[in-house]
Amino acid sequence: MPHVIVEYTDNLAARSDIQDLLTKIRQVLENRSDTYPVGGIRVRAHEVSCYTIADGKENDAFVHTQFKIGKGRSEEVKQATCEAIFDVMKTHFEDLYQESYLALSLELEEFQHPTFKQNNIHGRFK
Repeated sequence: MPHVIVEYTDNLAARSDIQDLLTKIRQVLENRSDTYPVGGIRVRAHEVSCYTIADGKENDAFVHTQFKIGKGRSEEVKQATCEAIFDVMKTHFEDLYQESYLALSLELEEFQHPTFKQNNIHGRFK
């Protein structure tokens, strides 16, 4: 693990390269492979087609990112990683943010209980 889940409104699909965003987020984590094992990285996106934002009168958009990790990392490491991911998001959507209404958000979820997993991908990176 980590898992990153990006939810974005469908009115962004034609105006932004979401796959490129996912690649940039993966690179943030891959560059911290001493903290986040490469074989456990999962970055994905879900396009949201049913939503309402603010007063519903504009063509508003949002991108909400969930960053999910297991316990055990320091507050400094978690803060630095979240800042790096959010910087990627802000840079990626900079032009759209200037020309339209857009809300960006990122939340960190640290699992408090053990997770069940089986993953042979890690073996490629040892």
